[in-house]
Amino acid sequence: MKITIFGSGYVGLVTGACLADVGHRVMCVDVDEEKVARLNAGEVPIYEPGLEELISKNKGAGRLEFTTDAAKAVEFGLLQFIAVGTPSDEDGSADLKYVLKVAETIGQHMNDYKVIVDKSTVPVGTASKVERTVAAELEKRGLDQAFDVCSNPEFLKEGAAIEDFSRGSRIIIGTDSERVRKAMSECYGPYNRQRDKMMFMGIRSAELTKYAANAMLATKISFINEIANLAERLGADVEEVRHGIGSDPRIGYSFIYPGCGYGGSCFPKDVKALAHTAEEIGHPAEMIKAVERVNARQKNKLFEKLCQAFDGQLAGKTIAVWGLAFKPNTDDMREAPSRALMEALWDAGARVQAYDPEAADECRRIYGERDDLVLAEQRDDALEGAHALVICTEWKAFRTIDFPELYEKLAEPVLVDGRNLFQPDTVKAAGLAYYGIGRGDSVRPVLA
Repeated sequence: MKITIFGSGYVGLVTGACLADVGHRVMCVDVDEEKVARLNAGEVPIYEPGLEELISKNKGAGRLEFTTDAAKAVEFGLLQFIAVGTPSDEDGSADLKYVLKVAETIGQHMNDYKVIVDKSTVPVGTASKVERTVAAELEKRGLDQAFDVCSNPEFLKEGAAIEDFSRGSRIIIGTDSERVRKAMSECYGPYNRQRDKMMFMGIRSAELTKYAANAMLATKISFINEIANLAERLGADVEEVRHGIGSDPRIGYSFIYPGCGYGGSCFPKDVKALAHTAEEIGHPAEMIKAVERVNARQKNKLFEKLCQAFDGQLAGKTIAVWGLAFKPNTDDMREAPSRALMEALWDAGARVQAYDPEAADECRRIYGERDDLVLAEQRDDALEGAHALVICTEWKAFRTIDFPELYEKLAEPVLVDGRNLFQPDTVKAAGLAYYGIGRGDSVRPVLA
């Protein structure tokens, strides 16, 4: 098939590369000339394991190309995927200006039947807005051209996106058109051979499914973090509690790891958007709002623990931070807990020495050059002269530490484990003060 994808960000690049890899011809179009030039030069602007190689392979085979020519792109594909950003507006709603601009562009250039596929995460009712926008542009041109709009939400985890696309548990298509069913079945056929993963439903149901899925996962994270906060005050160890509840198959172990809050491009934005949608229709959605509040509060935990360790005297201290990305295997720092921590430390007069395997350039892009931020080239370089170590991201490179050596390197023996990677007793045996998430009064160390 010939497939056009509007947007060469995270979703657009993964979708385009994966569809090209099974033999489709894919044209990705973007308004950012610099980004398109970089992609055509073989440079991928985001870090996702395996993506650069997949793009290079399919670009070299002639199945994947990048352009800024919207008219050419609309003419190219039967399927017109919309995979542009839907950032949060000031009121928490999803900003649809980029989605509707693409719809406008398609309407301005299409001359034959197209299936317009909403791949971006969009609120319920967006497909209708896209349909009206395209129809309005066709009317301006005096054309009575048939087209269809469907919803095809993405379920990609950053750091495992290619695997999720290729071997995901479901492929959801929102449509009531048999013509669309046939076209989308052909599109995803190569990924649907072992078992039928295609799930066809109403457009609005498909749109809501995406938000409901992310809100459910975010709820599990906020729930276990709330339990962790209780555990600290009750003298319990949340890691023991996690094993206890996770053994129940109705609950399971996924997404019940306590920590310093969720971040990224999806959960924060989508939870806000779903809450806003509920408000618009007069439904209070207390649980969704609570998930957001708990997560916002959780991101302050690391700073609170440092204040506890140093009796609130952080001015002049140097804090080593391991992990800047919101999760491992990505360079994405959107809504990352590390940002809340560093900004609070700077406000308190502290310096930060940070290390992340992939996100250093993104950190420079966000914060620029500043005297109170050092980005280390190696993990242990961040420890030099530091008064404490804080772990924000559970990269594999952080899971093994020589604790006696860490004790010698730190100016003061404080370890704040924002992802509960270590056993408190092991850390304390090396002379370090250990502050985890929800590890309880029974295991909470006290500085000598």
